[in-house]
Amino acid sequence: MKKFGFKKLFKLTMFCLVFAMTLSMLSCGSEQLLSGMHYAEMEIENYGTIKLELNADEAPITVTNFVNLAKSGFYDGLSIIRVDTDFVIQGGDGGTERPAKNIKGEFAANGVENNISHVKGTISMARGDDMNSASSQFFIMSADFTGLDGMYAGFGKVIEGMEVVDKINAEVKSEYDMGFLPEDAQPKIVSVKIVE
Repeated sequence: MKKFGFKKLFKLTMFCLVFAMTLSMLSCGSEQLLSGMHYAEMEIENYGTIKLELNADEAPITVTNFVNLAKSGFYDGLSIIRVDTDFVIQGGDGGTERPAKNIKGEFAANGVENNISHVKGTISMARGDDMNSASSQFFIMSADFTGLDGMYAGFGKVIEGMEVVDKINAEVKSEYDMGFLPEDAQPKIVSVKIVE
């Protein structure tokens, strides 16, 4: 039986490692993006259910990301972390315990056409200063504010349960800047289910 020398074993190990990494990168980069309309139901504890229509024709990357996160149970047990009265309710922050990957911002300022306007009931992706920093946090408009058009990736709308958004907007108040809520005041997201 032939003995493997250290150099040969090292080369073989490196080849296998590079091959595995290449396969992994190819499979990640070839993720199938969704198209058409998709539907989700978001249950908020003590408030009710918000039914959403998600438009993957306008925002395929964003909808695919949201659907994948929802299907994995990512949003279950998270919270509405911000209620900016008569503007937005915002949720879906997994923090350091549940990190999510950043995605490309699908809006005009980032070179992507997106015709979804930020009117009452629109669901859109929250982000930082970096245009490609959206990951899991979303916001639902509680009033029209088209000044966000072209700057944030709208990806759907509320089709049932707008009264849930209105009730949260009316009842949950914050003393903090931009409506961020202390943990004990955050409405809980029981679940987000995709209902194709």
